[in-house]
Amino acid sequence: MQDDSSGHIWREEVAKRVPLAHDAQVLGRLIEYDRDPSEVAYYEAFADPDAQAVDDAQRSYAGQYLRKLRRLDERRKHARSDREA
Repeated sequence: MQDDSSGHIWREEVAKRVPLAHDAQVLGRLIEYDRDPSEVAYYEAFADPDAQAVDDAQRSYAGQYLRKLRRLDERRKHARSDREA
């Protein structure tokens, strides 16, 4: 299965990413102390349910794809070891 390098890099970055819901919680605690307008705008963007759903879907897709690559790699290793035995 051949893949373009930019897609591979994107999936690895997305799989490592912290969920937007976590960032929204952190920003929520931060704006409790000072109501900085830019922090409030970031909080609203990160707390948006649609944005969180897209983020969750992207992270799920990336994780599934990376698990698939690991399984394929393991199958190749086992196939080679079976042929050598």
